[in-house]
Amino acid sequence: MDSTTWSPVTTATAAPLAPHERIRNAADISVIVIYFVVVMAVGLWAMFSTNRGTVGGFFLAGRSMVWWPIGASLFASNIGSGHFVGLAGTGAAAGIATGGFEWNALIFVVVLGWVFVPIYIKAGVVTMPEYLRKRFGGKRIQIYLSILSLLLYIFTKISADIFSGAIFINLALGLDLYLAIFLLLAITGLYTITGGLAAVIYTDTLQTAIMLVGSFILTGFAFHEVGGYEAFMEKYMKAIPTVVSDANTTIKAECYSPRNDSFHIFRDPLKGDLPWPGLIFGLSILALWYWCTDQVIVQRCLSAKNMSHVKAGCVMCGYLKLLPMFLMVMPGMISRILYTEKVACALPSECEKYCGTKVGCTNIAYPTLVVELMPNGLRGLMLSVMLASLMSSLTSIFNSASTLFTMDIYTKVRKTATEKELMIAGRVFILVLIGISIAWVPIVQSAQSGQLFDYIQSITSYLGPPIAAVFLLAIFCKRVNEQGAFWGLIIGFLIGVSRMIAEFAYGTGSCMEPSDCPTIICGVHYLYFAIILFVISVIIILFVSLITKPIPDVHLYRLCWSLRNSKEERIDLDAGEEDIHEAPEETFEIEVPEEKKGCCRKAYDMFCGLDQQKGPKMTKEEEAAMKLKLTDTSEKPLWRTVVNINGIILLAVAVFCHAFFA
Repeated sequence: MDSTTWSPVTTATAAPLAPHERIRNAADISVIVIYFVVVMAVGLWAMFSTNRGTVGGFFLAGRSMVWWPIGASLFASNIGSGHFVGLAGTGAAAGIATGGFEWNALIFVVVLGWVFVPIYIKAGVVTMPEYLRKRFGGKRIQIYLSILSLLLYIFTKISADIFSGAIFINLALGLDLYLAIFLLLAITGLYTITGGLAAVIYTDTLQTAIMLVGSFILTGFAFHEVGGYEAFMEKYMKAIPTVVSDANTTIKAECYSPRNDSFHIFRDPLKGDLPWPGLIFGLSILALWYWCTDQVIVQRCLSAKNMSHVKAGCVMCGYLKLLPMFLMVMPGMISRILYTEKVACALPSECEKYCGTKVGCTNIAYPTLVVELMPNGLRGLMLSVMLASLMSSLTSIFNSASTLFTMDIYTKVRKTATEKELMIAGRVFILVLIGISIAWVPIVQSAQSGQLFDYIQSITSYLGPPIAAVFLLAIFCKRVNEQGAFWGLIIGFLIGVSRMIAEFAYGTGSCMEPSDCPTIICGVHYLYFAIILFVISVIIILFVSLITKPIPDVHLYRLCWSLRNSKEERIDLDAGEEDIHEAPEETFEIEVPEEKKGCCRKAYDMFCGLDQQKGPKMTKEEEAAMKLKLTDTSEKPLWRTVVNINGIILLAVAVFCHAFFA
């Protein structure tokens, strides 16, 4: 802690404590313990009060959620600890523009609730690849997309979240990185594996509350410490580290001084680090992929009671997404003001001393702020917040990934799997995922060119656009067929991966040591690359679809926008396979007498929710009625008006925010 001119507090104290010594006091530890007890209690309550013995109950929370847990859960599964670490870090390095990433979502949650979800509900699907199978027929798209989504989860979401959570725990408790990761996953895995989606959504709601309270308090402390908003703007521009040269290297001024456009969201289209056309168009493509076609997000919406609840949940999530700019990006910038030497270190040797990596220490901006600024007790609360955000996004991803695996990949391998077998397969798969994610952490550690958030966004922009293109065209252009979609996905994927591999091979470089990747490959900003890739994918999909034969309308009723309200019977393209799959179940379910179970077996069944008695078999009429209820998107006129007005207000707020900070 260097005594900078305007923090006399630090100079007065004796030898500074090591960060992790600070948390060893009764107040902090008791807060953390209480937090864990409450989370486990909520998880257990949700576990025993909802039905999770069926596939629908475990993966879709029995279609019974109301709007506020959905809104909270959408927000919590989106904001992982990667956001706390990544947004604050990029904020400390480059100013407020990363907040634009968050605000872009305001527009797309509305698109999600008003355009995409009604179609998914009418199609009656549980997973996104399943929608594509109904829309295009054939199996290859469904399996390809399931595998790609799982890969994306592991490379971007899971590993980045685990890594950032571990940075935090490492700084706060002084535990070894891998031990910290192991503990986190053990607790998270426990209630996802046993509780299913309902447990995840309710614990998410609790986590959101804790996250908001904690980060509001921290933001208050931070602004108080700096001396208000005006002082913050002025001091940020002067937050320049003092040690900028050693015996043999002197670092260029632009590498360590704050950018001149730090307080603008829209930046120069050619020289800016987040060019404005990229922020408006490129980012919209990524947001379309993430908010409207991503399993984690859509699954939350599909668990709603009815359409009005979906829309209200989306609007609530939109309003919550206004906050990260003020609760994460700005505190990250304040952290740079208060701990300039540490957070904004310029020399590789200095950086290594502070946070163990040569590229830069902006990643520790938020954790440092928590450990240094907060009083006892509140520090424990903030640590719980970080754990909350980490655990909530991990549980969401684990649940969604196991849904994808079970419903889209496993049922292809085992045609006649019983419901029980599917439940067990889903749970075992979560354990496998956990193993893979831990193995990937060292790679994230080295690929963090100082800014975690950029790592996540750039991988997404190499792999996301083709998927966004396929979903957009699947819904809005009924002429698109299976061949078009498949080749669009494959060629788009190859282009994206070649760029990604080039970037990993050459390294992304930093300001002090630019990477020697050829300009034609890495010179294009990743947001521009996303636009180019999207356009190429769209052209391929349309071209191939137009030279092959169209899908007859009878297969498309209620699967695309122009036919969304048709009342006619739809013949599914995969109807033939489904019947074979259904038939054998009825024959052997009837004859099995109820065997007596031992104690261990009973406990195991209760733990996994397999003990809930099967209801009586439904007659054909009841099944049809049930299907109608699940695919019903009607709303009461009053509530429809209320949510529509709120949606319009939300869009207006989004435009205002962009304009105000532009």
